[in-house]
Amino acid sequence: MKKLLLPILGLFLLAFAVVNGDFQIQGTANGLEGKTIVFRKQDEKLGLVVVDSAKVVNGKFSWKGKVTEPEIYFAEIKDTESRVAFILESGKIEITLLKDSIGSSVIGGTQNNKDLQGFNVKAMTISRKIQKFQETNNEKMQQAQKSNDTATVNSLMKEFGNYQKELMNLAAEFPKKNPKSFISVLFVDNMFNAPEVDIEEIKKVYNSLDAKIRATKPGLKVLKKIQDYRSVNIGDQAPDFSASSPDGKKISLKESLGKVTIIDFWASWCGPCRRENPNVVKLYNEFHAKGLNIIGVSLDKDAAKWKEAIEKDQLTWPHISNLMFWDEPIAATYGVKSIPATFILDEKGKIIARDLRGEELRAKIASILK
Repeated sequence: MKKLLLPILGLFLLAFAVVNGDFQIQGTANGLEGKTIVFRKQDEKLGLVVVDSAKVVNGKFSWKGKVTEPEIYFAEIKDTESRVAFILESGKIEITLLKDSIGSSVIGGTQNNKDLQGFNVKAMTISRKIQKFQETNNEKMQQAQKSNDTATVNSLMKEFGNYQKELMNLAAEFPKKNPKSFISVLFVDNMFNAPEVDIEEIKKVYNSLDAKIRATKPGLKVLKKIQDYRSVNIGDQAPDFSASSPDGKKISLKESLGKVTIIDFWASWCGPCRRENPNVVKLYNEFHAKGLNIIGVSLDKDAAKWKEAIEKDQLTWPHISNLMFWDEPIAATYGVKSIPATFILDEKGKIIARDLRGEELRAKIASILK
């Protein structure tokens, strides 16, 4: 059963501008005496980079300084993958790290951190329901798959999808209920990652935000996305394209069409893409002889890493790339703002579905090629 597609903290990876000011972090970390707490931030090119650190003494840690604009940071227990996101901004920020459940850590103090904490509490409640559903039904799903019990598979996937919709609706409703919250503009930006982007709804919600929020750094970024948006939707004829393969051969979409074709936008540096690749390989091996074709479009910029990933992940279908990272023109044509992203085409090149993964994708391909 596919993993949750909307990481809770992945909604908050942009900065937003306000007045300069001092910040002071007051942290509690019981059970972590003597440990080092590392503070990281997201760098567009380098990923998560270390900015500073603090020792836990008598169950407390602290950090203070000046900040020019609020920005997402992470408090991480050194030498572990345990981290919690918070907003570094002017004012007193409170962080309580829970040793045995870092995901349940608490942030607060400033209004933006209170807003983030409130959302995370609600989102974690839904995530726990999803986890419990998966644990309860994984065996049932596996048995249904083995016996080709499509009715049971579809029923389980529908129920699973309802939980995901509940989480997505939580994010979608936040800016409508909190038009003066800085975090709201980040949720509006996240609306561009929906399987089917409703640009008119995005415009409506964006315009409902407080003018000061729309004038912030992320607010202006969202405005530019709205202005630059290109839409390719289900039911449309897929725009043709061509680019070079790893060996320099020009390959087009038109010559790659099968009875069913998947356009797979990915990159060697994309963790979720690489984790999904084994499922795609399995799908291709099962259905290629029956008419399934795949063409991979990479958002890589390093040819060597691109070729290495293709070989390591055993991706035996055609691949192309202009090696232009997020400036990839094919991705721009299809309005791809995040990866992995997939478009499923029929034999005439019409888009019949998009952004399906795992069992949902298999069920769709199987229903066409059965």
